Amino acid sequence: MSSALQWIILVVAVLGAVVLVELLRRLLSNRRVNGRFQLAGPLVERCTWPAFATAGVVAFDAVYRPGMSEGKTNSAVEQTVALLLIACVAALVIQAAYAVTDVVLSRLNRVEGVGNRKARRIRTQITLVRRVAAAVIIIVALGAMLFTFPAVRALGAGLLASAGIAGVVAGIAAQSTLSNLIAGLQLAFSDAIRLDDAVVVDGEWGRIEELTLTYVVVRVWDERRLILPVSYFTATPFENWTRYESRVVGHLMLYVDWSVPVDELRGELYRALREHPLWDQKDWTLQVTDVLPNGLVQLRALMSASDAPSVWDLKCDMREHLVGYIRRNHPDALPRFRVEDAQSRGAFGRNGVRTGRPDRVADPEPGREPGGLPGRDGAEPARDGAAARPGRRPPGPR
Repeated sequence: MSSALQWIILVVAVLGAVVLVELLRRLLSNRRVNGRFQLAGPLVERCTWPAFATAGVVAFDAVYRPGMSEGKTNSAVEQTVALLLIACVAALVIQAAYAVTDVVLSRLNRVEGVGNRKARRIRTQITLVRRVAAAVIIIVALGAMLFTFPAVRALGAGLLASAGIAGVVAGIAAQSTLSNLIAGLQLAFSDAIRLDDAVVVDGEWGRIEELTLTYVVVRVWDERRLILPVSYFTATPFENWTRYESRVVGHLMLYVDWSVPVDELRGELYRALREHPLWDQKDWTLQVTDVLPNGLVQLRALMSASDAPSVWDLKCDMREHLVGYIRRNHPDALPRFRVEDAQSRGAFGRNGVRTGRPDRVADPEPGREPGGLPGRDGAEPARDGAAARPGRRPPGPR
């Protein structure tokens, strides 16, 4: 068989393999098949390009013969094909594993209510395990690719002999990375935190958005992201609001005047909660928690919801409703701050009763009332029972 014919057969084989993969892709993309076979969509989405590459390389490797090229060129081609085959197979296996786990994760994302906590724990474990599996596959593939070189293969015995020393050196050099990897697995299987948990870290409230083997992404309520090493959560205390269940109890504070009708306000809170779709119909109360020295009382309203975002929205709505209710129906109960200056304080006696004249103030001047104000019609006030006499007015303009 001539060399040209062999190359033609090689090209036809590669094209045939690619066409076969394309037909399979179109079959899996069909709506009817996709509806019955839930794995079809994720497989098409993740495995299309790795499948094309793997099919082409496998067909090339199956048809290619050493006599189709010269000596050095033949060695280079065989070496390249071996490297590509290992890389393509590794990529295809990783993407296929991710496609299978995507189906499981999509089902877990739809779990609500009582099973949500268990679903989030399984999601966290699957996410970390598949990343560990991908890392192991990549390391094995790199090792296999290196051992395709004769020089590296000859060096393998020496490397195995010094594996103990190399392991110690590598462990010291990668101590931080290894600690994060171990901490990531510890978090995943100890159930300390899970994806979508509501946590308070360094005074910032947020949710666990992403959990990797080396870092954790916390999405703060104002859409900022905190990137923290995994070892932080194993060495530093933090708050987990959804450790045992996603249901959260929230509270809001109101500062009002002493005249506020607490019982009426409590009834209005209950009525508003019953009509609100975010309340889970479980916990609620309104309490007077403190009396402040500035003439205000502190009210605390408690309410529960199915999760942290819901309880936040519920608190905001109830705060707005109660403030509006007090403003419309009891404006006298709005916060009022009492301020007294020295003059007004002196116009009251020691028992808080107005005496009519300031304490420890000299007698007023003639023509002025107590407190330093002019008398009516400019007349001087009577002294010692004497009749008041008219006072003098300033001369008018001539």
